[in-house]
Amino acid sequence: MAERSAWERIQIVHGKGRPTIHDYIPQLFDDFFELHGDRCFGDDGAILGGVALFHDRPVTVVGMVKGHTFEENRRANFAMPSPEGYRKALRLIRQAEKFHRPVICLVDTQGANPSVGAEERGQGEAIARNIMELFRIRTPIVSVIMGEGGSGGALALGVCDELAMLENAVYSVISPRGFASILWKDATREQEAAELLKMTAPDLVRFGVADTIIPEPEGGAQADPQAMAAALDEYLRQAVERIAGLPEETMLERRYQKFRQVGLFAE
Repeated sequence: MAERSAWERIQIVHGKGRPTIHDYIPQLFDDFFELHGDRCFGDDGAILGGVALFHDRPVTVVGMVKGHTFEENRRANFAMPSPEGYRKALRLIRQAEKFHRPVICLVDTQGANPSVGAEERGQGEAIARNIMELFRIRTPIVSVIMGEGGSGGALALGVCDELAMLENAVYSVISPRGFASILWKDATREQEAAELLKMTAPDLVRFGVADTIIPEPEGGAQADPQAMAAALDEYLRQAVERIAGLPEETMLERRYQKFRQVGLFAE
């Protein structure tokens, strides 16, 4: 894998033509059937979810929606989910548990919707509930950071049995621009902040936050979407088989311990 700075990786994941969930679903899954709504307020175009066949195994697929055009991004609120999006995701994951379907989460968001309306409808509660409930879900959960994993907006679909990151993906508690604005009161220092955040896939595997790096073609996933989809397919197939073979109690205990260890370090 190529040695790149965090800032270089951010430029790649922001690159034009990078595959989105709409590009991957037809290549990875058969008979995908989208499901809508949170049964509480409405539907959220920033999160897509449904049921599908993955190597002849029924699965539930949930992920953030990015677009290739301004209009596509506008309809998906630029992949910034609202509370109803997180509640829809949780509804589908609970349904997967009922029918013993593995869950595959494809995460790609700069963060949750920060609007006043989202806060009024319980954004913080919705994210917190997802985090709490996903620890208890008695079916395998595999999450992949496809491009950006921004703060709690990403973590709401990041509680899982295995967390993989595409080679150039980034995952952090805050964006580099937000980091620079808060720490130095200078948003122009975001490139420097990106390096300090230790937000790249190699960093996060070293810290034990992520489990696996999925290599990207030279130039990023957008350089060869079919090769990227093939690599993602192979990882997901093996991961689902690994986790599905575990007893439920062992799976839940491993999931719990995985996150208990995040943040522990020795000097």
